Amino acid sequence: MKVNLFLISVLAVLLAFSASAGVKNSDCLDCHGDNTLFKTNSTGKAISLFVNAVKLKQSVHGTNACISCHADVTAKHPDDNRPGAPANCSACHQRSAESYAASVHGLALKAGHDDVANCRDCHDSHEIISDNSPTSPIYFLRQAETCGACHDREARDWRASVHGRAVTAGSHDAPTCTGCHDDHKIRSLKSSSTMSISEDVCSRCHASERLNTKYNLPADRVKTFFESYHGLAAQYGSTVAANCASCHGYHKVLPSADTNSTVSKVNLVATCGKCHPGANKEFSQGKIHIAPDGQAGGVDFGSQLNHWVRRIYLFLIFATIGAMFAHNAILFVKKTAARLRMTERPVVRMTASQRWQHFVLATSFIVLAVTGFALKFPDSWLAKVLCSNEPFRRWTHRIAGVVMLVIGAYHVIYILATRDGRKLLVDLFPVKKDAADVWQAVRYLAGFTGQKPQICRFGYAEKMEYWAVVWGTIIMGVTGLAIWLKIDVTQFLPRWVVAVATTIHYYEAVLACLAIVVWHFYHVMFDPEVYPINTACLDGRISEEFQAHEHPLESKADTLRADLPAAKETGKEI
Repeated sequence: MKVNLFLISVLAVLLAFSASAGVKNSDCLDCHGDNTLFKTNSTGKAISLFVNAVKLKQSVHGTNACISCHADVTAKHPDDNRPGAPANCSACHQRSAESYAASVHGLALKAGHDDVANCRDCHDSHEIISDNSPTSPIYFLRQAETCGACHDREARDWRASVHGRAVTAGSHDAPTCTGCHDDHKIRSLKSSSTMSISEDVCSRCHASERLNTKYNLPADRVKTFFESYHGLAAQYGSTVAANCASCHGYHKVLPSADTNSTVSKVNLVATCGKCHPGANKEFSQGKIHIAPDGQAGGVDFGSQLNHWVRRIYLFLIFATIGAMFAHNAILFVKKTAARLRMTERPVVRMTASQRWQHFVLATSFIVLAVTGFALKFPDSWLAKVLCSNEPFRRWTHRIAGVVMLVIGAYHVIYILATRDGRKLLVDLFPVKKDAADVWQAVRYLAGFTGQKPQICRFGYAEKMEYWAVVWGTIIMGVTGLAIWLKIDVTQFLPRWVVAVATTIHYYEAVLACLAIVVWHFYHVMFDPEVYPINTACLDGRISEEFQAHEHPLESKADTLRADLPAAKETGKEI
């Protein structure tokens, strides 16, 4: 059945094509070349059917055949008494048709409103010409006239505005109807959010350094708006905070010096009163676009006072908080030193070599994290810490990366060439007991048993961290060098290798940083038994009590080693 339907459809198309194949433009113009030809629509309005052959040939469709747009017309027309259907522009202009369908016009048409603007209303029908031509209905100087056919009041307001005057003066940069409402996907801005209007519409021009410089416009209007309460509230999600158009108007935007402007001094009370009932003259004198230095483009007393108050408070903040920080930092150091002196900690947990390796590794890791994420998030405080200086950030990152690789290479030599290093490697090597300890820890944490895993020198937690650092150093080192030396790498490998290396480098960094914060920082800083820090990283020592509690098997092994000489002397078995 489906095959029969397909064959019938193909046959119908072929018949339609054969029926229209003999229709020439001259055949159509025999009738439609008559400027008196018209028809009457359902409302009784006379519609001209005249086609100017000269203008048609000069249009962008001048080389098209009539039936390429009016495919339903056959050689029997008009004797078949079947009126030709409107041209289907989407057959050739699919993307534009899809955008139009999503516009306020397209949605209204879909809802059954036949009187909305369509392709012909804006582009004309048989005389379509390039929008760069001064005679085109959508030429920048004629857009208000075209849109004004339906939106007369908006067009008149726009012509009187600073934007309309600039366009009339010949400026291609000034916003026209489509400059704010877009082209085919015409959108209504009445229900748009503050963020949409301020960020997506007005910012197109007023955040442009090129346009602000070219036309001597204030360069900070968008930035200072978003730093004001209205802008901050909009960014926070407010749908009622004032946007640019709330104060300056929509179509009839005028300079503040014009008494007809909504931001003119004579109209400010009424403008502010729309959102702030009871607003008076004093209230309306508040400035929205206040520059970062506290000034607002004027030398009035209020602006100057605001400027100096800001300066004084900045000094007070830095001086007061700086003194508090220095006081507590020195006190912390002294109390920590006193605690270390008072506590007996005879057990050596980390040797001097292991401590400085740990220090160099930790320092390079922190520098790498700060300088790496500063590039990924250039507007963050991380970038500001580095003075938003890309060469400084880049070379600091690379130097820290080299330092990490060097300390990694040194560590390999250390664990292979020294007695302490070999013992460290043996103690950190995963064994079968670690799996049993993990299961015991799960049962303990879930409350099924009150017995924690019995740990020797290093348990599963320390071993996981150690080998994760080894893996991470290799991955970050290889991918980092591939990104740094991308020119050399692409001499032998495809370019996508660098792209994949960049992805791995970033996400491995995220994984490493989160693991350090969530896992390592807990065990060495936030664990209540070591808070605020496990001092073994400072002088390498811990107390016997701590070792017996956290590493009981190592404590028992030390006891056995201590008793071994005495047992040999007495002949006792241990």
